[in-house]
Amino acid sequence: MIDFDKAGGLVPAIAQDASTGQVLMLAWMNREAFEETLRTGRACYYSRSRGRLWRKGEESGHVQEVREVYFDCDADTILLKVHQIGGAACHEGYASCFFRRIDGERVQVVGERVFDPQQVYKK
Repeated sequence: MIDFDKAGGLVPAIAQDASTGQVLMLAWMNREAFEETLRTGRACYYSRSRGRLWRKGEESGHVQEVREVYFDCDADTILLKVHQIGGAACHEGYASCFFRRIDGERVQVVGERVFDPQQVYKK
């Protein structure tokens, strides 16, 4: 089904709000993360920085309930339509990881913070 071998075992996975269509984030999945996502109905990704599975919301509680799963024509990109619990997909506290827009020579923040990351990720 998904061609995990094409790019060395990882494929991009886009999370999109199932209700609004807003793109929330892009992460990576390996076969194990993909299978867990299908089995549990909750988004599971592969964290390249941690070198392990990352169950979205494992620290913040802001999980993604998967409503639908699609893949592209080359079978090497996954699209998850999700219900985002807690209102924020971004670890910086924004609803979407795409909260900055390039406006000519400037970068403009176009989102509002839903939560304070220092309060949620107390390390």
